[in-house]
Amino acid sequence: MNLPIRSQPPTGAVAHPGDLADVTTAWLRNRRLSPHTRLAYQRDVNAWLQWCSRHGVDPLTASFWHVNEYARELESTVDGRRGRAVAPATVARRLSGLASWYEFLTRLRVVTVNPVAGADRPRVDRDHSATVGLTADEVAALLAAADADDGPQALRNRAMLTLLADLGLRVGELVGLDLADLGHERGHRTVRFVGKGGKPRRRALAPSTAATLDAYLAERSPDTVDGPLFVTATGARVDRAAVFRLVRRVARAAGIPAWASLSPHSLRHAFATTARAEGVPLEDVQDAMGHADPRTTRRYDRDRHNLDRDPAYRIAAARAKRS
Repeated sequence: MNLPIRSQPPTGAVAHPGDLADVTTAWLRNRRLSPHTRLAYQRDVNAWLQWCSRHGVDPLTASFWHVNEYARELESTVDGRRGRAVAPATVARRLSGLASWYEFLTRLRVVTVNPVAGADRPRVDRDHSATVGLTADEVAALLAAADADDGPQALRNRAMLTLLADLGLRVGELVGLDLADLGHERGHRTVRFVGKGGKPRRRALAPSTAATLDAYLAERSPDTVDGPLFVTATGARVDRAAVFRLVRRVARAAGIPAWASLSPHSLRHAFATTARAEGVPLEDVQDAMGHADPRTTRRYDRDRHNLDRDPAYRIAAARAKRS
């Protein structure tokens, strides 16, 4: 399908792409995105274009009415993997990616109005997350179950779960790690990766975390100096689905009641909750997790409403100490 050009680009500007696939490719290339986010945005746009095709809607003349209809259909869709309706946060994320795509089209003057801008997006409770969390004791039980595993990939699995638990990595960040990402800096063992938004990140490895990783690396061929950090038996990069299955399998072996609802993100939530419970300042947890907004970090802290942490106690204790 050829794009109708609303007006000629300024002198020296790159010519408009010839079809929507080219536009989407150019849009993704224009954004600083991690590989995982890039794929997610690609899926979001493709899903919208497929919906438009089924309903006879031209995506270049779609209005906010069409986007609203699309959003309501998404909200009523049952997630086959979870067996329940798609979460409002998921719908909001998909519309956010679509809004960015249309914003790119308006800058190219391919469309005059961003139809997502006027759409009725679902309200997302920023103080709540649908991710099933884990307590510190449950995380310890999960890692103990991984230690007890004597399967052929036991050391690799323990190392992956440890990095998820001790660093709070996203699953995409974990599986995207390469051997070359490991290093040393100012006396610290470190790992570098590309975080959300395509931002280069680096984190320190605690001695126990590094020891677990070293045990896995010692099992691999000493001649291997590049390529994926975590590999399958055939040498391929471990994928996200395998990590999801691993978390649930080991959680089940650990006797964690909610094992069937857990995900790698459950360990990320546990990281934030445990760090805050141990007194780590909010801004340090925020930086470690790569959050642009501290409100996001607070949402990950499942223990933030614990009355034991009410500032009233510290204020009263300080006053009593002064008197």
